[in-house]
Amino acid sequence: MDELAKLEKRLQALDEEIRETQKRLPAHSTKPPVMMDLLALEDEYDMVLGKIKKLKS
Repeated sequence: MDELAKLEKRLQALDEEIRETQKRLPAHSTKPPVMMDLLALEDEYDMVLGKIKKLKS
């Protein structure tokens, strides 16, 4: 599997993980560990997306 395919597969997995983490967020009084998880996932998502864009250009 080439790098682009691996990155796209990881992007899909991150998207699912982000959605699952968002479901764990309460409407009020957000718990710091859950928020930290969400922010880390979103940071990785942005990094992977950037790599995909760079490979496609």
